[in-house]
Amino acid sequence: MYQKWKHWNTAARKWLWILVVLGVAAALPVGYDRLQTESTAKNVEFVFDYRDLVDISVYQAHPQDYIAEQLDRLKQAGISSMALFESTLDEFVKSRRITVYDGQQVADLTGEVIPPNENFTYVTFHNDESKKFIKPIIEMTFTSLDIPVRPWTFKDQDGLILETPRANAFLKPMPHDPITVAMLRDKGFTIVPRLTDSVPYDQAYMERQMAYFAENGVKRLLFDGDSVKGFNDDEEMNSLKAFAGLLNKHNIGLTAIENIKKPQKGFKKLAYLTDYNVVRIYSLSERDASLKLEVISDRFVLASKDRNIRMFYLNAEPLRDSTTASITDPLDNLIESLTEPGHAIRDIENNGFTIGNAEAFKVADSSMQRYFKIGALIGSIALISLMISYFIPFLTIPAFILGLIGSAGLYVLNAALMEQAIALATSISGPTVAMILAIRKVNRVNLDSADRSTGKRITHAIVLFLKTTILSLAAVPLVIALLNNVTYMLVLDQFRGVNLLAMAPMLLTAIYVLLYRGGKATRSDVTSLLKRPINIAMVIAAGILGAAGMYYLSRTGNAGQVSSIEMAFRSFLENTFGVRPRNKEFLFAHPLMLLGLFLSFKYRHAAYLLIFGAMGQLSIVGTFTHIHSPIYISSIRGLLGLILGLILGLIAILVWQVAERIWKRWSPLLRQ
Repeated sequence: MYQKWKHWNTAARKWLWILVVLGVAAALPVGYDRLQTESTAKNVEFVFDYRDLVDISVYQAHPQDYIAEQLDRLKQAGISSMALFESTLDEFVKSRRITVYDGQQVADLTGEVIPPNENFTYVTFHNDESKKFIKPIIEMTFTSLDIPVRPWTFKDQDGLILETPRANAFLKPMPHDPITVAMLRDKGFTIVPRLTDSVPYDQAYMERQMAYFAENGVKRLLFDGDSVKGFNDDEEMNSLKAFAGLLNKHNIGLTAIENIKKPQKGFKKLAYLTDYNVVRIYSLSERDASLKLEVISDRFVLASKDRNIRMFYLNAEPLRDSTTASITDPLDNLIESLTEPGHAIRDIENNGFTIGNAEAFKVADSSMQRYFKIGALIGSIALISLMISYFIPFLTIPAFILGLIGSAGLYVLNAALMEQAIALATSISGPTVAMILAIRKVNRVNLDSADRSTGKRITHAIVLFLKTTILSLAAVPLVIALLNNVTYMLVLDQFRGVNLLAMAPMLLTAIYVLLYRGGKATRSDVTSLLKRPINIAMVIAAGILGAAGMYYLSRTGNAGQVSSIEMAFRSFLENTFGVRPRNKEFLFAHPLMLLGLFLSFKYRHAAYLLIFGAMGQLSIVGTFTHIHSPIYISSIRGLLGLILGLILGLIAILVWQVAERIWKRWSPLLRQ
């Protein structure tokens, strides 16, 4: 019975491979839909923080003239939008709309005694325009917050008394300054309002706000703080749904901030309710605004091309320069990074983009996509089962059946979790199965072939290297199909398990090389390995491997730190090829893989090099798990890595051959 079960499981591999091929074929139309989606939304928009411009103007002799001049310069440089925060009393003061006093200041100015039990805020308006537009805003805001407001006059200037301390009054958000909105609109800027969720949600008020935004050409909002508008009152008022209805009614979209520490609360739900009318934005911080021109330019160009970023948010701040005893700002640096000599906008346009209002992706979703994704899911489970079969052959059929049942059950409980789990297991299985088959092929050639000439070994190594890569790539369309959802493109959902993918194929390859070289594990191999005494050399080796592994993991993902030398090398690769191949692939893993295959046809223990060669195979697949990167960019990056890695691998083989001949010639003399 055991032999029959073993035979059935071994025979099942053939059918699993057929399912994998069919799954890949089913995944291709889904990948095409994603390509269609990525080809939309080609506008790139630059947004400047108007509050920063006001802050800088405070240090100028003629602040209003300075603001007008800089706005014209920013507009000419290609910045088409201005971000406006909700107004505060402090901003109205900086904009010369009002003057604010506390009780003590009023007493000093008027000579009158302020009652000791009053700690109020006093406001005067600078001109009729401020009185007409700003006074109603202040009255409405504080009255709605149940803070008494009453009229006040100082030196024939109309004003208001706000019955709350000045420090508290300065914290209250108010509607966006209508005078500033009108001025920016006259200069041709699109307004990008920033909203907070710091006051109770008011549907009637938000209705007026959204109508006002629509009248002034607002296309999308940017939230300020850790939550979106309406989140804090959603449980009691269902405010997110109500707010989304207003956004849809006025065709106003959302903006998702890239690399934010914690996702803004409620953003994902609001994005869903607005049918993902969302654009991703990259923010250049105040500190980074003073970086070198080429650094800033490269960030903008790469983000638009490699990460589907369609909006860029520019910050600036006044800087104290002790060498010149003056207050400076980075506006010139920002403008030059966009124009000349930084020419970011020129390079962005050369990549096929247009400078204009950013648009959300138009999702391509063919009528058959659901069924194609089911086919890709079955193919993925088949690939995972194949990986298991090479380690535990009698679990081949159970692994496939349990995979189907488990994925169906997990889909009912949490569809997104099921997709991510299967995608992770598939991305691990592809490179692992490919490496196992390469090792098995090396074993067969090593045992059966008497022809070990250099030319034949190089040919075998190149062919096997390419076959292994093709097998690894079988996981790519499956993963793309499983995670084909706009939420991944917008990084509202993410591929999980990056570190596991970065290590698992290498560890599984190591296990197979150490224990399964003959095609199956033997008890004696395991026993001898476990009984081997530990010595200092082994401890040192383990420490080195551990440190190398920690460094390798620290470089995985987007959080890794790189040196200035490596940054310069990356820029060189980007400028030379247009797309930067991954260093670990073409400088290390691929050459080591090719050299390992070449040597393995002659030296059995050279197969240990293939453990590190697996890094290149998993990295190729891992590139495509960055769903926010366009497929064609990931494809070019992987192809460049293969070509350059193949060239460096051939050079490594040449160096080995020369070193081997030198050793054969001189080693007998050294023994004398």
